[in-house]
Amino acid sequence: MQYGEFGFLSFGLVLLGAAVLSVPIARRLGLSAIVAYLTAGIIIGPYGIGVFGTPESIIPVSELGVVMLLFLIGLELELGRLLAMRGTIFGLGAAQLTITGLAIATLSYAAGLIEWRGAIVAGLALAMSATAIALQILEERGQLQQDYGQRAFAILLFQDMAVVPLLAVLPLLAPASEGTHAQLGDGMRAVGLIAGAIALIVLAGRYLLNPFFRLLAQSGSREVMTAAALLVVLGAALTMQKAGMSMALGAFLAGVLLAESNYRHELEADIEPFRGLLLALFFMGIGMSIDLVIVRANLWLIAVAAITITILKAAIVWLLFRATCVHRGDALRAGSVLTGAGEFAFVLIPLGGSLGVLDPRQGSILTAIAATTMLLGPLVATLTDGLVRRWTGPDLREPDDFSDASGSVLVIGFGRFGQIVSQCLLAEGIDVTAIDNDPEMLESVARFGFKVYYGDGTRLDVLRAAGAGEARLIAICIDNREAASRIVDLVQAQFPAAKLYVRSFDRRHTLQLVAKGVDFQVRETYESALVFGRKTLEALGLDSERAAAVEEFIRRRDLDRLVLQQAEGISAGADLLRTRMVHEPLSTPRHEVKPLNPEAEKIIARPPAAE
Repeated sequence: MQYGEFGFLSFGLVLLGAAVLSVPIARRLGLSAIVAYLTAGIIIGPYGIGVFGTPESIIPVSELGVVMLLFLIGLELELGRLLAMRGTIFGLGAAQLTITGLAIATLSYAAGLIEWRGAIVAGLALAMSATAIALQILEERGQLQQDYGQRAFAILLFQDMAVVPLLAVLPLLAPASEGTHAQLGDGMRAVGLIAGAIALIVLAGRYLLNPFFRLLAQSGSREVMTAAALLVVLGAALTMQKAGMSMALGAFLAGVLLAESNYRHELEADIEPFRGLLLALFFMGIGMSIDLVIVRANLWLIAVAAITITILKAAIVWLLFRATCVHRGDALRAGSVLTGAGEFAFVLIPLGGSLGVLDPRQGSILTAIAATTMLLGPLVATLTDGLVRRWTGPDLREPDDFSDASGSVLVIGFGRFGQIVSQCLLAEGIDVTAIDNDPEMLESVARFGFKVYYGDGTRLDVLRAAGAGEARLIAICIDNREAASRIVDLVQAQFPAAKLYVRSFDRRHTLQLVAKGVDFQVRETYESALVFGRKTLEALGLDSERAAAVEEFIRRRDLDRLVLQQAEGISAGADLLRTRMVHEPLSTPRHEVKPLNPEAEKIIARPPAAE
């Protein structure tokens, strides 16, 4: 690989510096990080200040970011989730992409800007919506879980799913040449090779990957798991590339096959940093490849096209949502958040160029149009929301019915303790996500129908991937004192809205947890030991009421000790351990107690101990 006039370290330093400087500035302006990367690429590229004269030097590596993005999208596509939203995803999502794509393609072809093959690529690319921008807007408004937010999410999900078949089908649009008329046998062999590659990935994902990750997890090495995650993604991508298909298709298939795996959250957390960094390089490479000479010469065309496409996309979504939206203005809101061109527009447009259906001039103009719609997207969404609020007045939505609400709980640690906790929650139909880092235990509980994900709860990225940000309560049920304390610190710093219930290792650990301010803690053997002690007293002849009173006395005494130890240290309250429960008579004795033997006389003379 050539690094132009720079060495490898300078090459990386310039790219990382551009990313680090551009994103905070874009965030201050209310813009997406993607816009920041595109702008940074334009500035440091050959048509800007010329730090890089050859953007092709980073695009081959940065395309791995798209590969990893497709892998993570595949991981999110659990079969149960798809089935629950199938009507909205495949109905509304397909309608939006088809109608918008045809409308944009027809306009561009009728205007004489692009021939029909290029118009199809342009229509499909610009019909995509920016997932990152749309979800960020919906989450900031707190409207992602509302009806229109869920349907907007379904459209975004369908678009993500549609990318893979589009990458497979669009090469058919490539114009024919003298060398493209292959023999029938060659065509059949190509089809067979592709089918064999897909079958290989499916079989490996179905029968080999879970045992493979279980074996690696037993080593306890985080680095090995990260390397294995990269190996799976790149191996699947290379397999499909050798078969003549898109690398992204192989990564997507691997992700889908691992969506139900116990190791899903761990894989997601391991891949995420590489995905983000490589995608940043990918978008900067796209920015470098935009010919500013062509853009300046067609500035009015780009501006008019971007505004037209923004209005067109918003209008189509509004029409699709209008008939079914319950609340006034929701259809407009949905249309406004889906106007910006999506991340995959910058994948499909270069693909059209490589296929020969778009020339370099057209590719630069379309890329500039897509980037401009992304710049306009957040502004359009904000203005639309303000207008809707003014026209419709205050939100008259009725309060939700919380009578059957069940909070989301993240259980960390699924050993004997965590299993019993989860059984209590599941008995009430409460949604539980459980993670554990013991592969043998995961395999064991799977036989009883429990779904537990593999992951290290002391890692912030794993907690995020497992949904700690959305959980109402986080139950830390592991038997490692140091690890539990680290998780408590992470949760309190990063997810302060979640309640913290913690399994304490011993008395010292309990005092530490109380000092940290957890919502609830219990020593792992405390309750079972009290029950055991009460049953032992009953076996020795005490009646159940008396045994229960002794149990309550021990509880009060233990709480008193904890209060003293909080104030004075672990050694405080030791004298309370020697106290005995005082038997208070139900009525005042009528006669003085008289001893019948010397031993009884000594006992009567002994002063009673204080509680």
